[in-house]
Amino acid sequence: MDPALRAAATGMMAQQTRVEVISNNLANVNTTAFKRSRAQFEDLLYQTVQHAQPVGEEGAGVLSAIQVGRGTRLSSVQRIGAQGPLQPTGRSLDLAIEGDGFLQVRTPAGDLAYTRDGNLTISDRGVLVSQNGYPVMPDVTIPIDASEIIITRNGVVAATVPGSVEAVELGRIELVRFTNPAGLRALGENLLAESSASGHPISGFPQEDGFGRLIQGSLEGSNVEVVQEMVEMITALRAYEINSKAIKTAEQMGEMANNLIR
Repeated sequence: MDPALRAAATGMMAQQTRVEVISNNLANVNTTAFKRSRAQFEDLLYQTVQHAQPVGEEGAGVLSAIQVGRGTRLSSVQRIGAQGPLQPTGRSLDLAIEGDGFLQVRTPAGDLAYTRDGNLTISDRGVLVSQNGYPVMPDVTIPIDASEIIITRNGVVAATVPGSVEAVELGRIELVRFTNPAGLRALGENLLAESSASGHPISGFPQEDGFGRLIQGSLEGSNVEVVQEMVEMITALRAYEINSKAIKTAEQMGEMANNLIR
């Protein structure tokens, strides 16, 4: 295959992947605490047509090597962890994390997963759980007859129970953070998992050691900006178009060269 055809084909595949990432961002524009992603690319190996050569006498100078690139490929899909907008809901079990930090939940497989989706509910056993039904760790149990649930900015969970004038403390929510949160592995369902790239989780309480704080009655919105994603999509379309024209031009040049011998 003509090297120009191959290089342009890698460019088209790269832009197609870029559009897939942008489409996923737009699809999750209303997903709670969703973090947009960005496709990153790198150039492929270069063919050295001519090595560096000295010019004239020794010490006079050296001509640079002549290298021709052979295309591009996807190097990574980076998650952008910028804070999303806080959206007031007025619901006492909705929590937004302002700053760094993740809630930790226990999955049915027994593993820990991490999320910034603070849309919490109470299970049939009175345990505080995520919207997926996974218990928030460590466990916080809410009495069935409790009312006026209060979650402070430092994670203390309290509620008014019969026979008590003041709110009774029921537990405290912990947060975790990572050295490289962009390295977390996405599981779907607004959940993330630890990976070798993210580092090990560091646990602590809200408002301590840079863990951020909890905002009761609010949820964190998606950090996707529709206008920015649309501009990115148009740019990807134009790059895809110009690569397709490069393929067409290379094909026409090949046909012209073949016609010379007829």
